[in-house]
Amino acid sequence: MQRQYLKLEKIEGPLIVLKGVDDVSYDEMMDIEIEGKEKRRAKVVRIQGDKVIAQVFEGTTGISTQNAAVTFTGTPLEVSLSKEILGRTFNGVGEPIDGADPIITDKKYNVNGRPMNPVSRQYPRDYLETGISAIDTLTTLIRGQKLPIFSSNGLTHNQLAAQIVRQAKLKNSDEKFAIVFAGMGIKHDDYDFFKSAFEESGASSRVVSYINLADAPIVERISTPRTALTAAEYLAFEEGMHILVVMTDITSYAEALREISSAREEVPSRKGYPGYLYSDLSTLYERAGMIKDKKGSITLIPILTMPNDDITHPIPDLTGFITEGQIVLSRDLFQKNIYPAINILPSLSRLMKDGIGEGYTRDDHDQVQSQLFALYSRVIDVRSLSQIIGEDDLTPIDRIYMQFGREFEQKFLSQRFDESRTIEQSLDIAWDLFKMFPKVELDRLESKYIDKYGRW
Repeated sequence: MQRQYLKLEKIEGPLIVLKGVDDVSYDEMMDIEIEGKEKRRAKVVRIQGDKVIAQVFEGTTGISTQNAAVTFTGTPLEVSLSKEILGRTFNGVGEPIDGADPIITDKKYNVNGRPMNPVSRQYPRDYLETGISAIDTLTTLIRGQKLPIFSSNGLTHNQLAAQIVRQAKLKNSDEKFAIVFAGMGIKHDDYDFFKSAFEESGASSRVVSYINLADAPIVERISTPRTALTAAEYLAFEEGMHILVVMTDITSYAEALREISSAREEVPSRKGYPGYLYSDLSTLYERAGMIKDKKGSITLIPILTMPNDDITHPIPDLTGFITEGQIVLSRDLFQKNIYPAINILPSLSRLMKDGIGEGYTRDDHDQVQSQLFALYSRVIDVRSLSQIIGEDDLTPIDRIYMQFGREFEQKFLSQRFDESRTIEQSLDIAWDLFKMFPKVELDRLESKYIDKYGRW
């Protein structure tokens, strides 16, 4: 028989404290009944002797130390999963918010996931096409990779996320593919934008969404990415599907973590974030990957907004340590009305070298992306020089670089929100831009590729 606790020690923000508790485990779920009517759920976050501290998912408003009856369930937070979740929308703890029925299944999964044995991991190889030139050509996304997008407040990361969800596909493959979208602390108008973007494009049937709105409890925000990744693991490793997980906004998640940590009176670290922020983020990011002898894969694109455009802030800083590259959005390009405003120079994909070239994308891909980086890097230097001496006093070759910079941003980086380019189209645009230069400047390209694709 389950023991029921009829008195709380104290209430602090979203936390409740009980004393005289035994036989309880960390992360165990609790049922709270308020005055015999309303029911809420909570999760154990700390155990100190016979004292237990728990987070209440729906908040502690209306709860007093005398009016709540608490029962421990003996299980962690679990979510019901089946293939029927595709096309559905749930909140951060897996409850439907789309007006449809709950998922009826015997399969319930712990949202904390199953650790992936490093020895059983398979090295990511195959290329995943997003239809966006700057990503596919210069920071190629590989199946099983974790590649974050570093954005800032006011930039177009939501549009970019929606475009990736709408356009992403496996290249030259008929294998099953789906997308898990996790929104953490997103505003109602952003939620409406994502919902309409998925429905209008017809992509909603292959997308399962887990949404935590800005006015929802912050405790739910902590569970949202874990619930989404649990769904991804089920679809990938039990249903044999290739899954792309898009999560926004990791900054909202980290701030919720900071708020909970402060309520628990933990010693803060950099900028007030808990000292375990790195290990907590790693429990999310490291759930992406591929497993030997399993058909499916999980590819992860976490999106975060850098406070004050500071890439050294703890959230992007720690994320960069864990993940395999980054895509950085630029406010300068955004102010030039360029979408997507991807700054290619600080952006990189550490796994792209093993997933591009002949048999994956196209034989000239590696040298084309190397040449584009080299040319655009020179463009930045020439622009700095022109601000000192003026563009009219530049050498003829430097004026070509200035013109290349403008056309590269307008023709290659920039594309419409509803425009999907194949990798071949993106590479062909690059070759058209190379024609501006004398061949002596194209020192990253072998002559066989110039002869094959140059068409001078």
